[in-house]
Amino acid sequence: MRGSKYLAEFLGTGILVAVVVGSGIMATKLSHDVGVQLLINTVATVFALGILITIFAPISGAHFNPVVTLAELPFKRISAIVAFLYIACQVLGGVGGAMVANLMFKEPAIYLSHKHRDGANLFLGEVIATAGLLLIIHLLDYQKRTGLAPMLIALWIGSAYFFTSSTSFANPAVTVARSMSNSFAGISIHSVPMFIAAQLVGATLGTTLALTFKKGEQYVS
Repeated sequence: MRGSKYLAEFLGTGILVAVVVGSGIMATKLSHDVGVQLLINTVATVFALGILITIFAPISGAHFNPVVTLAELPFKRISAIVAFLYIACQVLGGVGGAMVANLMFKEPAIYLSHKHRDGANLFLGEVIATAGLLLIIHLLDYQKRTGLAPMLIALWIGSAYFFTSSTSFANPAVTVARSMSNSFAGISIHSVPMFIAAQLVGATLGTTLALTFKKGEQYVS
């Protein structure tokens, strides 16, 4: 059972990416309206994310995201070697999920995206999306309300699909994987570094904000 947590991170991230990419491809087949396409992509992602966190959290913590894993290191809630293995599983699982989604829709397993996502406004959107995600995760842990994580994390990602300019990737493993699909959900490999940089900045900001709130608890009477 020692390897079950790594399998959970691999499988959970893979399924998540398969849902994101698969629903993105399906959305373009069902409608030519970009707003409807985004709605289809969002609903599928929110439902799947809530389910995946619920079933895999007791096994691995349901990170499915390198920045979530990295944010555990300063608090010594995970060792460096486990974090490295988690991230490897997340990236490999995500790429596998993208390949499965492509094949389901009769596309090449690896179909590099041509969809460029560049600009300072998208960088800012990714910072905000990722900062909010990490803030929620840490505050739920501090407040001992982790049972709400599946719902609140899924709802945050769903809302950020609509209110952020980047449509809330908020996950380096998912970002890399989405470059493997030339679909509505895709991202050009040339845009990936900027998105990952924004996600790292956002994760640092969200974690710092959460720590600030935690330190302020002692002053609440």
